[in-house]
Amino acid sequence: MRVLYLHPAAAFGGASKSLIELFGQLRTRGVTATVLVPAGSACVAFAQAGMEVRSVKGLSQFDNTRYGHYRRLRWIILLRELFLLPFSLHGLWRLRQERFDLIHVNEVTLLPLGLLAKWLLGIPLVVHVRSLQRKPNSGWRSRMINGWLRRYADAVVAIDHTVAGTLETGPRLHVVHNGLKVDISVPLPCDSGVERETSAQSPVRVGFLGVLIPLKGVYDLVEAMRILKQRGVLIECLVAGDNVRELSGLRAWALRKLDFSHDVRAELEDRIVRYGLQPHVKLLGFVDDVRALYPQLDILCFPSHLDAAGRPVFEAAFYGIPSVVVVANPMPDAILHGVTGLAIPSPDPVLLADALQRLAEDADYRKTLGRQARDWANENFAIDNSAASMQAIYQQLVHQHDVKAAG
Repeated sequence: MRVLYLHPAAAFGGASKSLIELFGQLRTRGVTATVLVPAGSACVAFAQAGMEVRSVKGLSQFDNTRYGHYRRLRWIILLRELFLLPFSLHGLWRLRQERFDLIHVNEVTLLPLGLLAKWLLGIPLVVHVRSLQRKPNSGWRSRMINGWLRRYADAVVAIDHTVAGTLETGPRLHVVHNGLKVDISVPLPCDSGVERETSAQSPVRVGFLGVLIPLKGVYDLVEAMRILKQRGVLIECLVAGDNVRELSGLRAWALRKLDFSHDVRAELEDRIVRYGLQPHVKLLGFVDDVRALYPQLDILCFPSHLDAAGRPVFEAAFYGIPSVVVVANPMPDAILHGVTGLAIPSPDPVLLADALQRLAEDADYRKTLGRQARDWANENFAIDNSAASMQAIYQQLVHQHDVKAAG
């Protein structure tokens, strides 16, 4: 089976990492892959994973996600998508003579381009939805997107039940978790008798992993650390991540004026100094191999404003690390409150500080949650299970297409 993947982002990130891990398993099951992707670090990662890479300057998207949808000044972003449209069409046109069995769009923002690819190549279309969408009844754009999915997508795959809840339900909607392949070669902090090297005066260590953008809640986390310092809680925070991109000159000035870009790292450094948090908050920058970081942590904090759990929560769970997650109504495949971690309804710094303090000051409770988180992760996010589910979807669609073509 040969699959054409459409991937929206040039930079290597969570979505590209998840696709690579999925393909790593599908490859052993006879799947080969070609990926159409904007030129950037993701191209290198895809090629190293054994995928045929066809790079373009960019791929046009249409964003109807809950937090990225077009409104006010954000409508200006459509100018970029129109600029990239010729490059997108040329990239698809170059593929028209190649044989593929199906198309897999790796994020719903590429749906319009996926529909063009389906029309051009005449094969089934799988649409992967990785982001929370606006509710189906929230306006004409949501009705349009859900109408296209209903009429033209042969399968819609949501990464969890939280994302699925923002889409119209139907027989073509499937939930396939982002499977993770975690190579653990060190003792886990939640195991009986095994401790990260500490002393009575060693702080409990909380970690944040992710791109440094305001929506990730990293400002709120620093405010929570300020509160915990005032309370005298023995805790420190490791922040692994960097700005989305480094810009300079006129372009950087314009994006900042339009509130499209922030030098989050510089702003965090300023707050850390003003609050006297230098001994308590460490900015690590981009961490190439998070497998070396997780064993250093006792708690994972995911204070996102997106009302959803992210990949670091599940990765940490495999390492027996409980999480503090901002999600108002957690689904069982996001976090089990009081079982695998603690859920709070909003990224309020006081709520974050309260949850972190509870786990920091109760080691037995923290380790119990860690053990339960590891069991939960193995049950829900093992890569073999996710790959088997996706392969079953692929096989069903290809079979139906072949039967229809033969008839």
